Amino acid sequence: MILVTGGPNFIGRGVIRQLTAYGYSVRSLLRPSQKSPNLPSGVSVDVTLAALNDRRGVRAAMVDIDTVIHLSDHIGPTHTSRHLDMEVIGTQNLAEACADAGVERMIYLSYLGADRSAAYPAMRAKAMAEEHLRASGVPYTILRTAILFGRDDFFTVPMAKILSVAPLFFPMPGDGSVLLQPLWIEDLATCITWILDERETIGATFEIGGPEYLSFRQILQLIMRAASCPRIVFSTRPPYLRLGARLFEWLLPRSPVSPLWVDYLAVNRTADLNTLPSVFGLQPSRMEDNIDYLHERNWGWELLAQQFSRGRN
Repeated sequence: MILVTGGPNFIGRGVIRQLTAYGYSVRSLLRPSQKSPNLPSGVSVDVTLAALNDRRGVRAAMVDIDTVIHLSDHIGPTHTSRHLDMEVIGTQNLAEACADAGVERMIYLSYLGADRSAAYPAMRAKAMAEEHLRASGVPYTILRTAILFGRDDFFTVPMAKILSVAPLFFPMPGDGSVLLQPLWIEDLATCITWILDERETIGATFEIGGPEYLSFRQILQLIMRAASCPRIVFSTRPPYLRLGARLFEWLLPRSPVSPLWVDYLAVNRTADLNTLPSVFGLQPSRMEDNIDYLHERNWGWELLAQQFSRGRN
């Protein structure tokens, strides 16, 4: 059986759907909450309750588990330094529990740019989590992914929400030339599922992304077209954007952006375009071909409703 952490988030839902479609038995590790877990509908999943900082609960979740897939949200609107600290502690606890239980393999989702000496907190946290996994003695595969996109993501959806309420103009970090390599969630889920049969990937760290490098300005244009929210884009210095993100957090109970987002967009986040095709035999999909979901909803209304909703876990 496979244990998946982060099952209710948009990455976890995509991975669980793929795993069950391929016939794998899946258990989802959920943190205790009064909210209903947003697991994929119509899919049979075993559930166990334990927070990642609960060592005893995590160890109990390892019964009959041979593989662990540790997923975390990519930089989302609610990420804070506390979330990043928990990422490190939770990964350490999970890796130690895997080692004690004799788990055969752990797959960990990290970020492009993860580095202990990075200037950005999210990248340092991911690098420290990677170190705990490597030191645990558990056979592992680490996937450092580019920014992910898909229905209910933490990238295109927050941008669509902000664009929908922006009064004609939209601030862009710098000149918008920073390069990203958006990876469709379904391609990531397929890659993770295929990795389970590739024993030669054990002990390796792979940096993966979509099939093209796009500037943030180009991505913004794609999102504006798909969400039907044309705006006049203007360059803004990152310190001002970081201040604006903090203002959003102060004004809104559930802000669509955080200062960590500004950090992420400070430098290029790209990998070798050929890794997925050559190593995994997977040709990833272009972003332009997979953002039709942005047509479907009233993003301004959803941003407003989100502020008064208790949401789901």
